[in-house]
Amino acid sequence: MDQLLTPQEAAERLGTSLRFVRRLILERRIAYTKLGRHVRIAASDLDAFIAAGRIEAGSLPRSPERRSA
Repeated sequence: MDQLLTPQEAAERLGTSLRFVRRLILERRIAYTKLGRHVRIAASDLDAFIAAGRIEAGSLPRSPERRSA
């Protein structure tokens, strides 16, 4: 069974504010579970959220004017 984190615990793991985590939940940018009126975030879902935002070293964003048609 995956560990369920409170929004406060998720914020601490991310190193962000509780407000930021609540915004992620409100905008449905991170998966969460409702237990009655309590919201919990699975540790694996938090890890997936972090991995989705990962940018590999050495990769440069391409500007629109440099793209070839």
